[in-house]
Amino acid sequence: MDSNTNWSEANDAITSVAAPPPAHSTASKRTLPFQVPRISTGTPGLDDILGGGGLPKGRMYLLEGEPGSGKTTLALKFLLDGASRGDVALYITMSETEDELVSSAQTHGWDLSNIRILELTPDESNAEVSTEYTVFYPSEVELSTTIRSLLQVVEEHQPSLIVMDSLSELRLLAKDPVRYRRQLLALKQFFSDRRSTVLILDDRSGAADDVQLRTIVHGVIHLSKMPRDYGVTRRHLEVIKLRGSTFREGFHDYVIQTGGIEVFPRLVAGEHDCEITNDQILSGIPELDALLGGGLQRGTSTLITGPSGIGKTSLVMQYMVHQATQGERGVYFTFDEIGRLMCKRSESLGLPAEEVIQSGRLQLEQVDPAELSPGEFIQRIRRHVEAGVRFIAIDSINGLLNSMPGEHELTLQMHELLAYLNQKGIVTFLVLTTAGLVGAQEIKINVSYLSDNILMLRYFEALGEVRQAVSAVKKRTGNHERSIRELRFEGSRLAIGPPIRDFHGVLSGLPRITGTDWQGYMADAPKAGADGSPDA
Repeated sequence: MDSNTNWSEANDAITSVAAPPPAHSTASKRTLPFQVPRISTGTPGLDDILGGGGLPKGRMYLLEGEPGSGKTTLALKFLLDGASRGDVALYITMSETEDELVSSAQTHGWDLSNIRILELTPDESNAEVSTEYTVFYPSEVELSTTIRSLLQVVEEHQPSLIVMDSLSELRLLAKDPVRYRRQLLALKQFFSDRRSTVLILDDRSGAADDVQLRTIVHGVIHLSKMPRDYGVTRRHLEVIKLRGSTFREGFHDYVIQTGGIEVFPRLVAGEHDCEITNDQILSGIPELDALLGGGLQRGTSTLITGPSGIGKTSLVMQYMVHQATQGERGVYFTFDEIGRLMCKRSESLGLPAEEVIQSGRLQLEQVDPAELSPGEFIQRIRRHVEAGVRFIAIDSINGLLNSMPGEHELTLQMHELLAYLNQKGIVTFLVLTTAGLVGAQEIKINVSYLSDNILMLRYFEALGEVRQAVSAVKKRTGNHERSIRELRFEGSRLAIGPPIRDFHGVLSGLPRITGTDWQGYMADAPKAGADGSPDA
């Protein structure tokens, strides 16, 4: 007997059952509307990426990814969401037992009682010598049995949503690539005639160039993991293919958490334009506002750069707290410092940080770059903006860089983020710490061109004392002072001194005296208190 006989039986089984009823004839299909109804995946972020609210109904889709990428979690959520709407849901498992699926679902707090589970894993306990195959290869017999069991359950329950987990088992049973492809095409036709929406899971255990399934299915969603030297594993989602539909291309971050998968769609700034006003944003320090030509403008970003400890955080807090006292809402994201210490230093400078935080007008959010993905961070900012926040501070860009795979991606994502915030009328502050203390400063991250305004802070030595200087080197939306002023911590307040006229080379850190009034200038300059200047 030919060894192909059992394979033919598997295909014949599909063909005999797959004969569509009259209502599903070819002629009736031609009358279907062009716009195919959509069905939610149960994951809002993925629905947004797919466009139109989810997947077109009645099609076969491939969900691929290596083990641990979250395929089963996403598939179960897809079925649970459909079952909650009254759809008949079927989960066909070829690699896990029903008990293992139920146990996994319980970790997410899910009840699978409304989902039919078909377990097609081989029962090794019944494998006896007397039952060993002697005429056919075992894979041929098992393939036929597997297909017939699948068809019987589908015919019995008529599910509208089906998950097959995973095709790696079917690939092993088929062995021959031609047989494998024919079997997939037969299954596709069978499910299509019954208008079932099918999600096929594949762990990509086949050859690297095995793209047969991708060419057959209607759409492909790829899940990938990117391990790092330290911190949590990064996970990316990419929609590779979706026939007859537009979708958001590129990589999108996602995380697996209790309750399912949360996907963070890639930000496209051009989709979020709106009208903004030309308000002048003040700091509460007239000299600082004068340095910036009267203040900042709404819908702009300001980069504050300088060495560690010079006062960058204190300067940003001056803006944030002052605007909060005026009724505005802001969020301060800190990567490098502890929130309670920031509040303590702000209070020592006369800023009512605790008061505005208690009122809810200012929020301090501690960010751990080892645990947070870039997409998740951007999504968190978007939620605050949609909730009415008007001021956002990111301290620091150096900390944000540590959560990025590389500097190139940081620049691209920051460009989209700042464009989005500007179009929403948000006033954004970015803190960048330079390498070195006194003298030449090295900026390892080139984000200066992304900012609308730049405040540069530098240490300089004058007559045996280390002082701080501040200057506005860029303002896109208007004029600004070209002078360099001294940044002072005068006991209980932050102050900006008069322009420094009698020194040359202040920004180099080692200025030379060029004027004759420097003695008066130094005499008028306030000295630090006995307890020292507040640390910035």
